[in-house]
Amino acid sequence: MTDTKPALILHLVTGGEPLIFTLGEDSDELARKLHLLLEHGSVETVQTREDTKVVINFAQVAAAYVDDLQRRGKVFGLR
Repeated sequence: MTDTKPALILHLVTGGEPLIFTLGEDSDELARKLHLLLEHGSVETVQTREDTKVVINFAQVAAAYVDDLQRRGKVFGLR
């Protein structure tokens, strides 16, 4: 059984390369409320796996999803 490496992938409205933040144990909770954060353009503090807190303004995010960095065949053209 392989370990999973959940990550938050953000595609900004301004374009460019996606931002990728590795997540810790709370990745399931974030994945469940992600649609609400995008819908309401909320500002949320996300804790990364490296114990860094990142404040994200979801009003500036065009698409966001939680994905496993270990998985092959990425969506949206990632690796």
